[in-house]
Amino acid sequence: MSVKAKKYLGQHFLNDESIAQDIADTLSLEGYRHVLEIGPGMGVLTKYLLKKKVKTHVIEIDPESVEYLKANYLNLADRVHEKDFLKYDITEIFGEEPFAIIGNFPYNISTQIVFKTLEMREQIPEFSGMFQKEVAARICSKEGSKVYGILSVLTQAFYDAEYLFTVPPSVFNPPPKVDSGVLRLKRKENFTLQVDEKLFFRVVKTAFQQRRKTLRNSLKSFNLSDNLKANVIFGKRPEQLSVESFLELTKLIENDENQD
Repeated sequence: MSVKAKKYLGQHFLNDESIAQDIADTLSLEGYRHVLEIGPGMGVLTKYLLKKKVKTHVIEIDPESVEYLKANYLNLADRVHEKDFLKYDITEIFGEEPFAIIGNFPYNISTQIVFKTLEMREQIPEFSGMFQKEVAARICSKEGSKVYGILSVLTQAFYDAEYLFTVPPSVFNPPPKVDSGVLRLKRKENFTLQVDEKLFFRVVKTAFQQRRKTLRNSLKSFNLSDNLKANVIFGKRPEQLSVESFLELTKLIENDENQD
Protein backbone atom coordinates (compact mmCIF):
# COMPACT_ATOMS: atom_id res chain seq x y z
CA MET A 1 0.00 0.00 0.00
CA SER A 2 1.31 3.47 -0.78
CA VAL A 3 2.28 5.91 1.95
CA LYS A 4 -0.35 8.27 0.56
CA ALA A 5 -3.05 5.62 1.04
CA LYS A 6 -1.88 4.90 4.57
CA LYS A 7 -2.10 8.55 5.50
CA TYR A 8 -5.53 8.80 3.95
CA LEU A 9 -6.71 5.94 6.17
CA GLY A 10 -5.28 7.71 9.21
CA GLN A 11 -3.21 4.68 10.15
CA HIS A 12 0.48 4.11 10.81
CA PHE A 13 1.58 0.53 10.26
CA LEU A 14 3.71 -1.19 12.89
CA ASN A 15 7.00 -2.66 11.66
CA ASP A 16 8.42 -3.99 14.95
CA GLU A 17 7.68 -7.70 15.45
CA SER A 18 8.54 -7.74 19.16
CA ILE A 19 6.10 -4.92 19.90
CA ALA A 20 3.41 -6.66 17.84
CA GLN A 21 3.89 -9.77 19.97
CA ASP A 22 3.80 -7.70 23.17
CA ILE A 23 0.46 -6.18 22.10
CA ALA A 24 -0.98 -9.61 21.27
CA ASP A 25 0.14 -10.83 24.69
CA THR A 26 -1.87 -8.14 26.49
CA LEU A 27 -5.00 -10.26 26.07
CA SER A 28 -5.86 -12.52 29.00
CA LEU A 29 -8.02 -14.81 26.78
CA GLU A 30 -10.42 -15.21 29.70
CA GLY A 31 -14.19 -15.11 29.27
CA TYR A 32 -14.33 -15.28 25.46
CA ARG A 33 -13.47 -17.54 22.53
CA HIS A 34 -13.29 -14.88 19.80
CA VAL A 35 -11.04 -11.88 19.16
CA LEU A 36 -11.71 -9.07 16.69
CA GLU A 37 -8.70 -7.15 15.41
CA ILE A 38 -9.58 -3.72 14.02
CA GLY A 39 -7.45 -2.35 11.18
CA PRO A 40 -4.94 -5.23 10.77
CA GLY A 41 -3.22 -3.72 7.72
CA MET A 42 -0.72 -6.33 6.49
CA GLY A 43 -1.14 -8.57 9.53
CA VAL A 44 1.91 -7.81 11.70
CA LEU A 45 -0.22 -8.21 14.84
CA THR A 46 -2.57 -10.76 13.30
CA LYS A 47 0.11 -13.45 12.95
CA TYR A 48 0.63 -13.50 16.72
CA LEU A 49 -3.09 -13.57 17.44
CA LEU A 50 -3.47 -16.60 15.19
CA LYS A 51 -1.09 -18.54 17.46
CA LYS A 52 -3.41 -18.12 20.42
CA LYS A 53 -6.20 -20.42 21.57
CA VAL A 54 -8.98 -18.13 20.37
CA LYS A 55 -10.66 -17.66 16.99
CA THR A 56 -9.32 -14.46 15.44
CA HIS A 57 -11.41 -12.29 13.12
CA VAL A 58 -10.17 -9.09 11.47
CA ILE A 59 -12.12 -6.13 10.18
CA GLU A 60 -10.46 -3.91 7.60
CA ILE A 61 -11.79 -1.12 5.39
CA ASP A 62 -8.88 -1.00 2.92
CA PRO A 63 -9.30 -3.34 -0.11
CA GLU A 64 -5.52 -3.74 -0.65
CA SER A 65 -5.02 -4.92 2.91
CA VAL A 66 -8.01 -7.29 2.66
CA GLU A 67 -6.58 -8.83 -0.52
CA TYR A 68 -3.16 -9.22 1.10
CA LEU A 69 -4.54 -10.85 4.25
CA LYS A 70 -6.68 -13.34 2.33
CA ALA A 71 -3.73 -14.29 0.12
CA ASN A 72 -1.13 -14.61 2.88
CA TYR A 73 -3.16 -15.92 5.83
CA LEU A 74 -5.16 -18.73 4.26
CA ASN A 75 -6.39 -20.04 7.62
CA LEU A 76 -7.90 -16.60 8.23
CA ALA A 77 -9.45 -16.00 4.80
CA ASP A 78 -13.08 -16.61 5.78
CA ARG A 79 -12.70 -14.40 8.83
CA VAL A 80 -11.43 -11.27 7.04
CA HIS A 81 -14.32 -8.81 7.03
CA GLU A 82 -14.09 -5.88 4.59
CA LYS A 83 -16.23 -3.52 6.63
CA ASP A 84 -16.13 -0.24 8.54
CA PHE A 85 -16.14 -1.19 12.23
CA LEU A 86 -17.93 2.00 13.23
CA LYS A 87 -20.81 1.42 10.80
CA TYR A 88 -21.04 -2.37 10.79
CA ASP A 89 -23.38 -4.46 12.94
CA ILE A 90 -20.83 -6.73 14.64
CA THR A 91 -23.54 -9.13 15.76
CA GLU A 92 -23.55 -10.37 12.15
CA ILE A 93 -20.17 -11.93 12.96
CA PHE A 94 -20.53 -12.97 16.59
CA GLY A 95 -24.26 -13.10 17.25
CA GLU A 96 -24.57 -12.69 21.03
CA GLU A 97 -21.24 -14.38 21.85
CA PRO A 98 -18.61 -12.43 23.82
CA PHE A 99 -15.45 -11.30 22.04
CA ALA A 100 -12.36 -9.21 22.76
CA ILE A 101 -11.18 -6.25 20.69
CA ILE A 102 -7.56 -5.54 19.85
CA GLY A 103 -5.69 -3.40 17.34
CA ASN A 104 -3.24 -0.74 16.31
CA PHE A 105 -6.09 1.72 16.03
CA PRO A 106 -6.16 4.52 13.43
CA TYR A 107 -5.61 7.72 15.42
CA ASN A 108 -8.44 9.59 13.72
CA ILE A 109 -11.16 7.16 14.85
CA SER A 110 -9.69 5.70 18.04
CA THR A 111 -12.03 7.48 20.47
CA GLN A 112 -15.03 6.51 18.33
CA ILE A 113 -13.90 2.87 18.59
CA VAL A 114 -13.91 3.19 22.38
CA PHE A 115 -17.39 4.72 22.43
CA LYS A 116 -18.74 1.90 20.22
CA THR A 117 -17.12 -0.59 22.59
CA LEU A 118 -18.93 1.02 25.51
CA GLU A 119 -22.21 0.62 23.64
CA MET A 120 -21.45 -3.08 23.16
CA ARG A 121 -19.91 -3.68 26.60
CA GLU A 122 -22.18 -6.63 27.39
CA GLN A 123 -20.36 -8.57 24.65
CA ILE A 124 -16.85 -7.17 25.13
CA PRO A 125 -15.16 -8.30 28.37
CA GLU A 126 -11.70 -7.17 27.26
CA PHE A 127 -10.19 -4.56 24.96
CA SER A 128 -6.54 -3.78 24.32
CA GLY A 129 -4.51 -1.96 21.74
CA MET A 130 -2.50 1.01 20.66
CA PHE A 131 -3.58 4.64 20.58
CA GLN A 132 -1.89 7.98 20.30
CA LYS A 133 -0.16 8.19 23.70
CA GLU A 134 -2.13 11.28 24.71
CA VAL A 135 -5.45 9.50 24.10
CA ALA A 136 -4.35 6.33 25.90
CA ALA A 137 -3.25 8.41 28.89
CA ARG A 138 -6.57 10.28 28.91
CA ILE A 139 -8.59 7.06 28.90
CA CYS A 140 -6.59 5.70 31.87
CA SER A 141 -6.22 8.93 33.87
CA LYS A 142 -7.73 9.44 37.32
CA GLU A 143 -9.43 12.43 38.91
CA GLY A 144 -7.10 15.35 39.59
CA SER A 145 -5.24 14.90 36.32
CA LYS A 146 -5.31 17.67 33.72
CA VAL A 147 -6.20 15.14 31.01
CA TYR A 148 -8.99 13.48 33.02
CA GLY A 149 -12.26 14.05 31.20
CA ILE A 150 -15.33 12.64 29.48
CA LEU A 151 -13.50 9.68 27.90
CA SER A 152 -11.86 8.79 31.23
CA VAL A 153 -15.07 8.79 33.26
CA LEU A 154 -17.32 7.02 30.75
CA THR A 155 -14.77 4.29 30.02
CA GLN A 156 -13.87 3.68 33.66
CA ALA A 157 -17.53 3.49 34.68
CA PHE A 158 -17.59 0.09 32.94
CA TYR A 159 -13.95 -1.00 32.59
CA ASP A 160 -10.77 -1.08 34.64
CA ALA A 161 -8.27 0.83 32.49
CA GLU A 162 -4.52 0.19 32.59
CA TYR A 163 -1.81 2.01 30.64
CA LEU A 164 0.74 -0.68 29.73
CA PHE A 165 3.64 0.75 27.73
CA THR A 166 4.78 3.49 25.34
CA VAL A 167 5.79 2.91 21.71
CA PRO A 168 8.13 5.32 19.83
CA PRO A 169 7.38 6.71 16.33
CA SER A 170 10.40 4.99 14.78
CA VAL A 171 8.72 1.55 14.64
CA PHE A 172 5.93 2.69 12.29
CA ASN A 173 5.59 3.33 8.56
CA PRO A 174 4.98 6.17 8.06
CA PRO A 175 6.31 7.38 11.46
CA PRO A 176 3.72 9.44 13.37
CA LYS A 177 4.78 12.73 14.93
CA VAL A 178 3.91 11.54 18.44
CA ASP A 179 4.46 8.58 20.74
CA SER A 180 1.88 5.81 20.94
CA GLY A 181 0.56 4.11 24.06
CA VAL A 182 -0.80 0.61 24.62
CA LEU A 183 -3.62 0.10 27.11
CA ARG A 184 -5.89 -2.66 28.32
CA LEU A 185 -9.52 -2.40 29.41
CA LYS A 186 -10.99 -5.23 31.47
CA ARG A 187 -14.70 -5.05 32.05
CA LYS A 188 -15.73 -4.63 35.67
CA GLU A 189 -17.44 -7.55 37.36
CA ASN A 190 -20.40 -5.28 38.09
CA PHE A 191 -20.69 -3.09 35.00
CA THR A 192 -24.38 -2.24 35.28
CA LEU A 193 -24.92 1.33 36.44
CA GLN A 194 -27.18 1.88 39.41
CA VAL A 195 -28.37 5.16 37.88
CA ASP A 196 -30.10 6.20 34.66
CA GLU A 197 -27.42 5.64 32.02
CA LYS A 198 -28.52 8.41 29.63
CA LEU A 199 -28.61 10.88 32.51
CA PHE A 200 -25.13 9.78 33.65
CA PHE A 201 -23.67 10.35 30.17
CA ARG A 202 -25.39 13.73 29.96
CA VAL A 203 -24.13 14.83 33.39
CA VAL A 204 -20.53 13.86 32.59
CA LYS A 205 -20.51 15.48 29.14
CA THR A 206 -22.20 18.68 30.33
CA ALA A 207 -19.87 19.02 33.33
CA PHE A 208 -16.68 18.73 31.26
CA GLN A 209 -17.87 21.12 28.56
CA GLN A 210 -17.00 23.87 31.04
CA ARG A 211 -14.38 22.03 33.05
CA ARG A 212 -12.96 25.14 34.74
CA LYS A 213 -16.29 26.04 36.29
CA THR A 214 -17.80 24.52 39.39
CA LEU A 215 -20.60 22.02 38.88
CA ARG A 216 -23.04 24.56 40.29
CA ASN A 217 -22.36 26.69 37.20
CA SER A 218 -21.63 24.08 34.55
CA LEU A 219 -24.82 22.10 35.29
CA LYS A 220 -27.23 25.06 35.21
CA SER A 221 -29.10 23.54 32.28
CA PHE A 222 -30.46 20.83 34.61
CA ASN A 223 -32.70 23.31 36.51
CA LEU A 224 -31.70 21.89 39.87
CA SER A 225 -33.43 22.84 43.11
CA ASP A 226 -31.71 25.36 45.39
CA ASN A 227 -31.60 22.70 48.08
CA LEU A 228 -29.62 20.36 45.85
CA LYS A 229 -27.26 23.08 44.61
CA ALA A 230 -26.33 23.75 48.24
CA ASN A 231 -24.75 20.28 48.40
CA VAL A 232 -20.96 20.53 48.80
CA ILE A 233 -20.37 18.45 45.64
CA PHE A 234 -21.63 21.33 43.49
CA GLY A 235 -18.75 23.50 44.67
CA LYS A 236 -16.27 21.20 42.96
CA ARG A 237 -14.95 21.20 39.40
CA PRO A 238 -15.52 18.10 37.25
CA GLU A 239 -11.91 16.92 37.27
CA GLN A 240 -12.08 16.67 41.06
CA LEU A 241 -14.77 13.97 40.94
CA SER A 242 -13.97 10.27 40.73
CA VAL A 243 -16.12 7.97 38.61
CA GLU A 244 -17.93 6.90 41.78
CA SER A 245 -18.57 10.55 42.64
CA PHE A 246 -20.06 11.17 39.20
CA LEU A 247 -22.38 8.24 39.77
CA GLU A 248 -23.38 9.68 43.15
CA LEU A 249 -23.91 13.09 41.53
CA THR A 250 -26.15 11.53 38.87
CA LYS A 251 -28.19 9.82 41.58
CA LEU A 252 -28.65 13.11 43.40
CA ILE A 253 -29.85 14.80 40.20
CA GLU A 254 -32.10 11.86 39.38
CA ASN A 255 -33.74 12.03 42.81
CA ASP A 256 -34.06 15.82 42.58
CA GLU A 257 -35.82 15.57 39.19
CA ASN A 258 -38.18 12.91 40.53
CA GLN A 259 -39.31 15.27 43.30
CA ASP A 260 -40.63 17.82 40.81
